[in-house]
Amino acid sequence: MNTIDEGLVPLKAKLLEHPLYTKLTSIEAIRVFMTYHAFAVWDFMSLVKALQQKLTCTEVPWVPVGSPSSRRLINEIVWGEESDVDTLGNPVSHYELYLKAMEEIGADTVPIVDLVTTIQNGMPWQEAVSQAQIPEEIKTFVHFSLSTATTAPAHIVGGVFTYGREDLIPDLFIAIVRGLANQQKGSADTLLHYLEHHIKLDGDEHGPMALQMMQELCADRVKNWDEANDFAKQALEHRIRLWDFIAAQL
Repeated sequence: MNTIDEGLVPLKAKLLEHPLYTKLTSIEAIRVFMTYHAFAVWDFMSLVKALQQKLTCTEVPWVPVGSPSSRRLINEIVWGEESDVDTLGNPVSHYELYLKAMEEIGADTVPIVDLVTTIQNGMPWQEAVSQAQIPEEIKTFVHFSLSTATTAPAHIVGGVFTYGREDLIPDLFIAIVRGLANQQKGSADTLLHYLEHHIKLDGDEHGPMALQMMQELCADRVKNWDEANDFAKQALEHRIRLWDFIAAQL
């Protein structure tokens, strides 16, 4: 039983066809995009880790928790997100890989690094986000993701992860980055690696496994599907507003 609302389809189409992509015609524009998109790269990891906490055993002593297939899905995704490899084969998280791509292309990493460092130093994330020197549009986006990750049940976090955050970078964007990389050799190699690798993982492995996870989390429970739908819709709407904001900066 899959009762994901068809109302998500036009929202995804709006994202994949967003005019933002047609504005990314220079390295300078890509730099601006990356400075703000970095927050989505970072907070995605909290959704992943929330699912790991809810679908696997993260305590000692270990005991079996939930579905073995869901455990495998989320552990594989965590492994890929936290300990993938860069273009030289060195272990790296996707967040750190994205930072490397930003540095390579000359994007401003200070806003995202300052926020993450503040949280690393012990400040509660709500306070850190509130005090961060970042636009309100970015704060709103991050707050939705982190509040969902820290307070929502597994089927809602799974809905946001599966239907509201995966597979939202179109081929058009990769083509633009590849064209710019050809113009300025070496400046976008890591970004291309990040995009192509991430999309391949989502399409070939993580996407199908995430759909199976949602079937297990919601099954024939209409209430679970309705709640997963509602939060996935909110996630897509937040991403559209983020894209609107970035487009306005260009």
